[in-house]
Amino acid sequence: MDAATATTKRRLPAGRKAELAAYVAESGQVTVVDLASHFGVSIDTVRRDLDQLDREGIVVRTHGGAVSAMSVPGRDRGLDVRLQMQISEKERIAALAVELIEDGSVLMLNAGTTTLAVARALRNHRNLTIATNNLRIPAEISPSVFRDLFIFGGAVRTITQATTGPVTLAMTSNTTEVDIRCDYAIIAVGAVDASGYSTSNLGDATMMSEMIERADRTVILADSSKLDRRLFAQVTPLQKADYLVTDAPPSPDLAAALAEAGVTVLTP
Repeated sequence: MDAATATTKRRLPAGRKAELAAYVAESGQVTVVDLASHFGVSIDTVRRDLDQLDREGIVVRTHGGAVSAMSVPGRDRGLDVRLQMQISEKERIAALAVELIEDGSVLMLNAGTTTLAVARALRNHRNLTIATNNLRIPAEISPSVFRDLFIFGGAVRTITQATTGPVTLAMTSNTTEVDIRCDYAIIAVGAVDASGYSTSNLGDATMMSEMIERADRTVILADSSKLDRRLFAQVTPLQKADYLVTDAPPSPDLAAALAEAGVTVLTP
């Protein structure tokens, strides 16, 4: 064992994490295998370190690696950044999700790049009613797909190009709120673990939860990099969803929890 290798193996975890974060920042984008080789540790150790750094907002965890978050403020990543992440996984998830939707259905879709992929994948559907807080969906979805398209009002979060606020539609003549229902809530979340579905923003979590409460069926969307993780704000427990659509099978423990909760898992 040479001196450099010996030094690497003696590093404390905190020191390794700091050096790992610096290495990701310098490289811009790295894989788990590359990091394990560079630092002389196991792949599982690197994954745990990256998960911790992602929770702290230092790196952006991706499927199989990480990208630098130095130019991105806080936990919220700009839409343009997220549009470049897990592109093929999101397209596969969207293709599966739209198979559940019948023509003429009423849908609620939340903000997120995966739901944008769903909007594009609905191109062969007709006569849908769609309600969303995702400000990009009107530009992404074909006019031939929907009969009516509603945008929920509220405060605009420019970083996600979405609104936050109560899921209500008000009568134009007065302030009476209209009770709204939908056939499907299609909800992209930031994390899934045995405790439920979660996201990094409290306002977003409230919006998602209210959509789910108004739906006959709920379809959760999450690529495999979001499984076995938990973020700041819980959206709802596992059993509140009917389907989890993801791009790879969950771990055995998470799969067991989903099965116990009665959630059908759909993968390519």
